[in-house]
Amino acid sequence: MFKRILIANRGEIACRVIKTARRMGIATVAVYSEADRNALHVAMADEAVPIGPPPAAESYLVMERIIEACRQTGAEAVHPGYGFLSEREAFPRALAAAGIVFIGPNPGAIAAMGDKIESKKAAAKAKVSTVPGHLGVIEDDKQAVKIADEIGYPVMIKASAGGGGKGMRIAHSASEVAEGFKLARAEAKSSFGDDRVFIEKFIVDPRHIEIQVLGDKHGNVIYLGERECSIQRRNQKVIEEAPSPLLDEATRRKMGEQAVALAKAVNYDSAGTVEFVAGQDKSFYFLEMNTRLQVEHPVTELVTGIDLVEQMIRVAAGERLTIAQSDVTLTGWAVESRVYAEDPFRNFLPSIGRLVKYRPPAEATHDGVTVRNDTGVTEGGEISLYYDPMIAKLITHAPSRAAAIDAHAHALDDFYVDGIRHNIPFLSALMDHPRWREGRLSTGFIAEEFPKGFAVRAPEGDIARRIAAVGAAIDHVLGERKRLISGQMDGRQVARERRRAVWLGRSEIALEIARDAEGIAVRFVMPDGTLGPERHLVSAWKPGEPVWHGTVDGTAIAVQVRPIANGFRLSHRGIEVPVYVYTETEAAAARLMPEEAVSDTGKKLLCPMPGLVISVDVAEGQEVKAGETLAVIEAMKMQNVLRAERDGTVKAIHAKPGATLAVDALILEFA
Repeated sequence: MFKRILIANRGEIACRVIKTARRMGIATVAVYSEADRNALHVAMADEAVPIGPPPAAESYLVMERIIEACRQTGAEAVHPGYGFLSEREAFPRALAAAGIVFIGPNPGAIAAMGDKIESKKAAAKAKVSTVPGHLGVIEDDKQAVKIADEIGYPVMIKASAGGGGKGMRIAHSASEVAEGFKLARAEAKSSFGDDRVFIEKFIVDPRHIEIQVLGDKHGNVIYLGERECSIQRRNQKVIEEAPSPLLDEATRRKMGEQAVALAKAVNYDSAGTVEFVAGQDKSFYFLEMNTRLQVEHPVTELVTGIDLVEQMIRVAAGERLTIAQSDVTLTGWAVESRVYAEDPFRNFLPSIGRLVKYRPPAEATHDGVTVRNDTGVTEGGEISLYYDPMIAKLITHAPSRAAAIDAHAHALDDFYVDGIRHNIPFLSALMDHPRWREGRLSTGFIAEEFPKGFAVRAPEGDIARRIAAVGAAIDHVLGERKRLISGQMDGRQVARERRRAVWLGRSEIALEIARDAEGIAVRFVMPDGTLGPERHLVSAWKPGEPVWHGTVDGTAIAVQVRPIANGFRLSHRGIEVPVYVYTETEAAAARLMPEEAVSDTGKKLLCPMPGLVISVDVAEGQEVKAGETLAVIEAMKMQNVLRAERDGTVKAIHAKPGATLAVDALILEFA
């Protein structure tokens, strides 16, 4: 076994590898760019070596610097994590030339699966299900209909030189094929100067399901069940789970055996993933193979009890797999969500800055429920504009899918982050979504369920009453503490009113509240003025704590608490709302207060996220039309083009290229 390994990566995956290596008694070496000098993975490792400036192309992607760091520290092997150099065939070859072991598959397997066309040929040769289609040139509409009849409807007619949706038609019948063939050819000719089209099976309402495989250097390969990754936004996975709610044991075995056949065909000898597109009828077709550890590997670890990083290290050291296929069992259900530094209320634009507060839920196993948090940040750390915006991966495991989802929703409520915007409200909303909870998934889920993006949700029904009860309880505890302030003047003892008006944003809920022996009792006032059934709240919450933990009628909940003027902002189940708790007298006065008018920012271009100004594409006095580019802002490897929403004349420019701007910073004004 290796004595020292180097992790050629950063963030949560570097920390993840370090944890397993430490448990195995292996010393670790971290590498870091100047931007990551104070990063968590640097602090966790036994040694750390600087490898260059912040841009990845000048640090984490420079093979020579990784190899030199190995020489300096005596690292015998390198774990690449995922991303960066993990799937570059040249990297394991360069390491081998330097006498260093690559903790991953052999370069031949990486090359074979790295080319999408060649990988599909290899899959077909290994008798893996591939999308039925005709990749040859089709002469006329009659031949097109014949091919479509053989494939089975619906079919996709695609331009051979296509892209951007041009020269593409979906056909559900022979007549639609004949018409679509002509239209696709015409579009392809005008768009690309090439009228060749091909036909393949169109998978309706597809799901994304992948099989985890594990091989050693002695020809042994097994599969470790599947993961469902259908909840995606812009082709990026958001939530993953294991197992899949779609598959039965027979389909799982068939997919697993095909994945193993493909892995054996390319002599695969590490952890890897074979991805499939699946129909709702459990049909499945090869998509691609990822020759590395996947971001979502923890859900597989929790349902199988197998540490994939440990297996990768052991296999790289030449050990045989000690796990046979018959040893692999799937126990319970695991759900993972990716916590990103992005603003879901601003179309998920990246958010950078300092983590003023970072309080993830405690990692523990209790009553059969496990909460795990794979992270690479700490409180006070900085989310950099140079790298992926992931803050953490939250994973829960429970005996059933419903229990795992409930545990996940509770853990998200408990996940407190301040200083930057994050997608926890969106993830929480997904956990409560009926279609998700029912397992009716597809890769179009988010686009279909949130067609206009994610917006602030007003609390309704039981959640509104729950938030109102907690808000009243928090106010009651604050009031009790005020009564205990020393040095108060003697006089008539204060008797607190029981009736409260709780304002959740613009809605008002009336209730009565009182302390009893075990906690706080709340009764809501019904529309006819009568009192509803009593709700009982028990909590040890103290003023200043960021999360209210407690029970409402015996059910554990967590509510995030942020102080604001005259009240507090509460966050629960994806809902963030300002809460004000008034006595009846205070509420009567508050109702008379005029509402603040929102300032008109229509004549200003504000920076939608913290970022770097790449260009300002207009000049003062210039007339612009709606849709014209005004400026380009870069954050987290993404360039965002800011366009004019209406016609106008540029009055003044306040930002220059190269400037670093905060969110809502003024870029330019219109006349």
